[in-house]
Amino acid sequence: MSGLKICVYAICKNEASFVDSWMDSMNEADLIVVTDTGSEDDTVEKLKERGAIVYVDIVKPWRFDVARNISLDHVPEDVDICVCTDLDERFEPGWRKRLEEAWVNHKPVNKGAVAKTGRYLYNWSLKPDGTPDIQFYYFKVHQRKDFRWKCPVHEFVQYCGKSPLETIYIDGMVLSHYPDPTKSRGSYLPLLELAVAETPGDERMRYYLGREYMYKSKWLESIKTLKEYLLLPTATWCDERCAAMRWIARSYYRLGKIKEAYQWYFKAIAEVPGMRDPYVEFAKICYEQSDWPMAYYLTLEALKIKEKSRTFVNMGYSWDYTPDDLCAIASYRLGLYSESLDHAKAALFLAPDNERLKSNLKLIQAAIKE
Repeated sequence: MSGLKICVYAICKNEASFVDSWMDSMNEADLIVVTDTGSEDDTVEKLKERGAIVYVDIVKPWRFDVARNISLDHVPEDVDICVCTDLDERFEPGWRKRLEEAWVNHKPVNKGAVAKTGRYLYNWSLKPDGTPDIQFYYFKVHQRKDFRWKCPVHEFVQYCGKSPLETIYIDGMVLSHYPDPTKSRGSYLPLLELAVAETPGDERMRYYLGREYMYKSKWLESIKTLKEYLLLPTATWCDERCAAMRWIARSYYRLGKIKEAYQWYFKAIAEVPGMRDPYVEFAKICYEQSDWPMAYYLTLEALKIKEKSRTFVNMGYSWDYTPDDLCAIASYRLGLYSESLDHAKAALFLAPDNERLKSNLKLIQAAIKE
């Protein structure tokens, strides 16, 4: 053992059904500290029975950053590493060993004392067979001192110390999300509108607000907000800018403005040419428009990209059978049967039980025989 004291901390409310599986997953920590924000079921009792240290703090008006900071304040000062999770999340076994190894073996870039934060793989959603769908690298591991949570929703932990901050990538530490489908995200939109009103120059909150409008099918509001985001002088992170352009394109498409959708997908690709997502999303609408030459080109370009992003969200459909499937269909429509066959086989290899892919492969093979 490294001698590091590791604490998992969390906030919760009415999550009794998650307690046992969550505690089983988190039990590699030295201690588990939970802040309950007003459960009306037996969440608190179950957590205590399983050995968690539980505090009850009601947060009104509700803000995630306030709740997270209260939770962090309950973590003892002698803790070395804080790991923040939610009760609907699970670590793969062995996560502590991976964390300790990365923390201890990290070689500082800066001289002298440095502050540390950790990033690890997060499966935000899983497919029905349990394999990863949407993935990105999460950021909720940090040293005990000099960190505070910021923003009323889509909150993040911000370093406020004086020593240089260095990020450690923790290979093999994997957290997966098993959300309750009945749980509402109805508070997100008003909290995001509040966040933008509080800090109009905060590019991150404006980006999330624009995306939330898209989720709510408020297409015009989404386009307006995301264009405002792109004009902010602080909106310089190309990955996020690319995503904003994708959401603008999607919103235009839902409004039936195909030309504008194409234009914004081209902009998104130009912003981050090494990310699959804009190519595949663009190819999807080209498929719906029967634009086979463009769908063919876009999927070939997507398939040239072999590595997932370590800095932004990776959509599952960009890395499953979808690119090869779309390329197979586009190739077939263009009369490129041999190429279509190769991509159909590749798609079926990635999803061997998919009946539609099996049917498509037979159709292509028949076309080649003819």
